[in-house]
Amino acid sequence: MRLEGKVAIVTGAGRGIGRGCAKRFAAEGASVVIADVYEEGGTAVAAEIEADGGKAVFVSCDISDPAQAGALVQAAVDTYGGLDVCLNCAGVIPIDGSDVLETDEAEWDRVVGINLKGAFLVCQAAAREMVKSGSGSIINIASVTAVIAIGNQAAYVASKAGVNGLTKSLAVGLAHRGVRVNAIGPGSIETDMAAVVLSDEESLARVMSRTPLHRMGQPEDIAGTALFLASDDSSYITGQTIYVEGGRLALNHVMPPKD
Repeated sequence: MRLEGKVAIVTGAGRGIGRGCAKRFAAEGASVVIADVYEEGGTAVAAEIEADGGKAVFVSCDISDPAQAGALVQAAVDTYGGLDVCLNCAGVIPIDGSDVLETDEAEWDRVVGINLKGAFLVCQAAAREMVKSGSGSIINIASVTAVIAIGNQAAYVASKAGVNGLTKSLAVGLAHRGVRVNAIGPGSIETDMAAVVLSDEESLARVMSRTPLHRMGQPEDIAGTALFLASDDSSYITGQTIYVEGGRLALNHVMPPKD
């Protein structure tokens, strides 16, 4: 197993991409700390992993709070003896978005506070522990919207572009300490957050028109990439964002409807 004996934190692990990654890490031998602000989902995922024979513990955590970010890492150390992998999946996106002329400052602060500040706080806390052993892998979840923007999601787009920049800066700053930092940029992934798209045929058709592989991604698609970046298979990779998006960024037109 590729993560045998490793300790991993996964934030936002109570559902969606975080859940898929946490379960994959556990299946590959990692002891997983499930972090989420929603206790019901987080405890359920930890229970699923334990029922499958893996090791997991749930920690309630608001990643935008520095004290809670630090306590999360300490919980990993106290429970499993260290920290080898940290995957930052926690994030939010306003469901309806807003015209940039009407974007509310409080909403901006909430989105950027979780998606970018929260990612930084967890990265910082994790890195402080990892440098003690001289090794570790930090993985952030960015988005294709860091490269191709959505006009009514200024806060979300800015936060994910910031995650890309944060990833590069941390990768350079931590390289000589043995800690690698990379990111994954998902496209349209079939999660609860995407349910509004999946339930609307017109919106789904629009997504498919700009996805060459012509399907929604699954959390497992992201989990496979996260596993690669968490494992020693990627030991010479740092500062990169790998886009898992069905070919969207290679496209310069729209795809015809699938027969």
